[in-house]
Order: sequence, then C-alpha cells, then structure tokens
Amino acid sequence: MSNWPLIIVPVYNAVAATTVCLAALSQNLPAGAEVLLINDASTAADITPLLQKYSRLEGWKLQENSTNLGFVKTANIGLRQARGHALLLNSDTIVTTAWLERMTTAIKPGIASVTPWSNNGEIVSLPNFCQANPIPSDPDAIALAIANTGTPQYPEIPTAVGFCMLITAQAIAEIGYFDEQTFGLGYGEENDYSRRAVATGLRNILCDDAYVCHLGSQSFGPRGLAADAGSMQRLLGLHPDYLEIVSRYIKADPLAERREHLVQALAG
Repeated sequence: MSNWPLIIVPVYNAVAATTVCLAALSQNLPAGAEVLLINDASTAADITPLLQKYSRLEGWKLQENSTNLGFVKTANIGLRQARGHALLLNSDTIVTTAWLERMTTAIKPGIASVTPWSNNGEIVSLPNFCQANPIPSDPDAIALAIANTGTPQYPEIPTAVGFCMLITAQAIAEIGYFDEQTFGLGYGEENDYSRRAVATGLRNILCDDAYVCHLGSQSFGPRGLAADAGSMQRLLGLHPDYLEIVSRYIKADPLAERREHLVQALAG
C-alpha cells in the first residue's frame, strides 16, 4: 500500500479548468501516488477523452458515474476506495511543487484534515485574507517562496476548505464519510465533516508550507449550486455554533503574522 493519500478528483464538465488541473497534477505527483478520476456523468463531450488520456498513466484510474450524483456522493465513492489517507482535489485547482509531500508530512495522530494555502481558499487565502485573489502568474514560484519562509507550524483552523482537503485514515475510521443525506449535491459537507471531527477530539490544520491554486466555481458550481441560505441552514441545523466559531476565528485572525511574513517574502 502506498504511503501517499489516494488523490480523488471528482469531475463535472469544466473542460478548460480540468485540463489545466490534470496537467499540473501529472507534473507534480511523487512516484507511487495514485489518482482516482471520477466523471460525474459530465455532459461536455471533450471530458471523456481527456480523462481517458490521463487514466492510461501509471497509478491513475478513471471511474464513470452512470448518472449524475453530485459532488458529495461522488466524493464518498472515492473516499470509500481509500486504503489509508485520502485527498479530495477539485478539478479547478492547480497543484504546485512538492504540494503532496508537504501535506502528507503534516499528518500526525489526532489530525482529521489538512488544507494548504491558496489564492482562493477563504480562511486560507493569500495574500488577502478571506478573499478570492487572482491566480498568480507563476504558482510554483509562490509555492517555493512559501516553503522557504519559516518552519511550518501546522496551525489549527476551525474547518477544512474543500478545494484541496486531505482526510486522514484516522478521521475516516472514526467519523466515516460526508453526510450525503443532508448536503446532497454539495456545499457545507466539508464544514460539517470538520466540525464532526472536532467533536470527536480531532483537529483540522493548515499545511502552512504548501500552496494550491483554486479558480473557484468552475466545475460543480455552474449548475446553480452555490453556498446559499439553504445550505447554511442545513449546516447550522447540525452545528448551531458554526457561524460564531468561524466569525470569532476571522476576527482574531491568528494567522495574520504568518501571512504577513509570507506576503513580504512574496513581494521580495
């Protein structure tokens, strides 16, 4: 069994973004890592040949949903196939140098999830906190600057961010999978999972020496799935204190100093 997490990439249309995502992934994959592509019954004609091309690479596998199941069920299909750790990667991301090595190094007993820095990752956004920053012109240069700026501390965060979410084998064993019944097609499932993890004594952390770009709303988003009042109410129905916890975290901004060091390094 590989020591690397099984990388699961749910795909629904978004041919251009997926093309960029898979090219970067294939170029930044350590030897022995495995990738599971799951096509959630995409309607775009160009998706199938694209995924089939990558499925011929060593360690890559393609699975096709016969009907459209939505992100949560598709993600769970992948998570159930992981023999150890798993990593959910959106098809509108761009991974960078040594991203998987750094995220895997962050795994310790008691950790449920690991999230990297991103240009567009809400509470893990750089350079501007809680903003959708543009994709940088040279993502690898950003990743190297981040990796070379201080020793990683792996600080705790209140929730993983789903664009690139490593879920540990311990979390899968102790709390299982995403809540398909409540969150349906998507939005809120990773927040629910993160808070369930905290309730069992596990932690969600930032891998503060890894960086993954995120376009945002390129794949499952165009179907009209967006974080709305309904998805938030479903989340609050299970975790009434969620907004208070996250608001308190944002107000305190405990990563401000670390982020400022990184911003200075990037400017240099």
